[in-house]
Amino acid sequence: MFNNKISRVIIGLIGMFYFVSCSQTDKKGKPLDTPTSGEINIAIDECYKPIMQGEIDTFHALYPRTKLNVIYTNESEAFNLLMKDSVRCIVVPRKINDAETAELKKIPISPRNILIANDAVALIVNNENKDTLITYEKLEQIISGEFTNWNQLSKNSNIGDLNIVFDANGSSTARYLQEKLNKNKPLPKNCFAVKSNAEVIDYVEKNKNALGVIGVNWVSDAEDPMAQSFLKRINVVSISAPDTGINDPEYVKPYQAYIATRQYPLLREVFIVSREARTGLGTGFASFVAGEKGQRIILKSGLLPATAPVRIIQFKK
Repeated sequence: MFNNKISRVIIGLIGMFYFVSCSQTDKKGKPLDTPTSGEINIAIDECYKPIMQGEIDTFHALYPRTKLNVIYTNESEAFNLLMKDSVRCIVVPRKINDAETAELKKIPISPRNILIANDAVALIVNNENKDTLITYEKLEQIISGEFTNWNQLSKNSNIGDLNIVFDANGSSTARYLQEKLNKNKPLPKNCFAVKSNAEVIDYVEKNKNALGVIGVNWVSDAEDPMAQSFLKRINVVSISAPDTGINDPEYVKPYQAYIATRQYPLLREVFIVSREARTGLGTGFASFVAGEKGQRIILKSGLLPATAPVRIIQFKK
């Protein structure tokens, strides 16, 4: 009888081990990823390449058994890859919408939005362009197509036609300005796209009449040599908040403090959108970025962390 009991215990343990082993592999027998191990594909809006590359490098260093295969692309293509199950999660400046959520729930998968940062859209101009102050109302007129020449902003300007350049077709910055400033109407004919935020900076540097639209983290990190080199090549535009007065408006740049106080008018949020149906590597990476270490990287970059506290010190004259 004693031997029978031992046999039953051994059989039970073998069965438990078999169950656990099976639960850690996919249908083909390949080991499943975990929050701190494995390999998955993710897509990131190219607007966030500088900051997210830092997050990914740190995550890989802390968890050497992980591999995130990153696709830097535009917002539209990032969601397309997510819906096709080509990537496990994406980093974008909007939540997944109701139609996209409904489509995934047919599988069924319940996607999640994880807020990781508060962000801003920056406007840049050529170093020879002295029009570095734009009211919110004039910006609306630019994006609607009412203003198409720099002398409509400043009568003394002789720069000529105003060209607006975005980072890519399917750009999140183009969509954002279209929704916020142009009531979802088509953008004017003097708008066009290049292939990246870096190319926007290159174009603005070479063209005096250009108004560039980029993600602020390309020029916000005071300790990043690349960001500092970009700042030497272009000027960042200061914008007034809506209805701050025509005669004496207050202009602010997309600095971290003005993002925190919400004085800068072109603000948006950054999310990790995940389609992960279990606690895998996508969940591990999202937890890292939303956690203390990941939020400190965001703080250092010049964006506003979603959860970490930020001290704002005001100096009086």
